[in-house]
Amino acid sequence: MNRFRILECGDSLIEVLIALSLTAITALGLIAVQSALARGERFALLRERATLIVDSVAEEIRSEADRVLIVSQWQAKAASILPDDVALVDRADNVCVAVVSWRAGTQEDSCPEPQAGASRACIAVAFAR
Repeated sequence: MNRFRILECGDSLIEVLIALSLTAITALGLIAVQSALARGERFALLRERATLIVDSVAEEIRSEADRVLIVSQWQAKAASILPDDVALVDRADNVCVAVVSWRAGTQEDSCPEPQAGASRACIAVAFAR
């Protein structure tokens, strides 16, 4: 009988080690998920702010004639709201593209507009004057 009690004590220690290992792995997984959610929330907030800025730039340029003044005013406003840049590109047939860009978190977020630059995310709105 004594021999079985010694084996049972060793089994309890192994069970505790396995339980602690599973708890640690689960905690690390939860931390990784929280980190990914925080990055996604930050990116969504940047996109929302950039959308508001680019929409405002497009509306003001459609109603006003002084593009340079409007873009410079919104660049100053965007510098306090976003970490980066506001640009206006004239295309053919009175089509303009307002672009707000910032440093992208991943390659998947990169901007298709050539004036935004590499490794940058952006919001671009095309409009007619």
